[in-house]
Amino acid sequence: MDIYKVNNIGELINGNPYVGRGIIAGTSADGKNAVSAYFIMGRSANSRNRIFTEKNSEIFTEPFDASKVEDPSLIIYAAVRSIENNLIVTNGDQTDTIYDGIKNGLTFSKALEARCFEPDGPNWTPRISAMLTFGDKFTYQMSILKSLDPEGSDCARYTFSYPSKPGFGHFIHTYVTDGNPIPTFQGEPERVEIPNDIDAFTNDIWNNLDENNKISLYVRYTNLENGEITSRMINKNK
Repeated sequence: MDIYKVNNIGELINGNPYVGRGIIAGTSADGKNAVSAYFIMGRSANSRNRIFTEKNSEIFTEPFDASKVEDPSLIIYAAVRSIENNLIVTNGDQTDTIYDGIKNGLTFSKALEARCFEPDGPNWTPRISAMLTFGDKFTYQMSILKSLDPEGSDCARYTFSYPSKPGFGHFIHTYVTDGNPIPTFQGEPERVEIPNDIDAFTNDIWNNLDENNKISLYVRYTNLENGEITSRMINKNK
């Protein structure tokens, strides 16, 4: 087993019916762009009734058909927000928790101490988050908050910090695969290749997500020299 293998994202997710929600962060192969990606999947009609929308370079989940929304509490939120020299990407309303924490002088991990996994037993969906930090050196952090046991009695907290390395990134997602209850992500974020071509990267993710369960994808390349943003957004619901 090669513990340092850097995987192709398409090969990692292909054939897996349910990786849930996923975040990727890293650096393009030429070292010129900070890269982030976020996708959502869904099994229920309530989860599938969503799209991504963009407002002022921030990304939100919104209902595709507002008349069919059953419970907005865990499916409608700001997914991508910026504050100071940080870009926040998460799978829930902890985006705002991190944003407010940074605004009040807290660190990424300290801000997340106020949150835990989602209250959706028996699945206890993990809260996954990433924060990309721009400065003299680009770095990024990832977090997963997950249930300590099948009963959801307490929260286990994991934070991972990474330097920028060209062509290299990390992928964290909520679930291992489909199941009942759904098995949560295990171990460290997975090592993935980050290409220069945003369209190639976007297509590699979208085309290999399960056709029945994928919902939306957002990919952003941020030029590390001038801050210019290039993005792609795909919604299955149109």
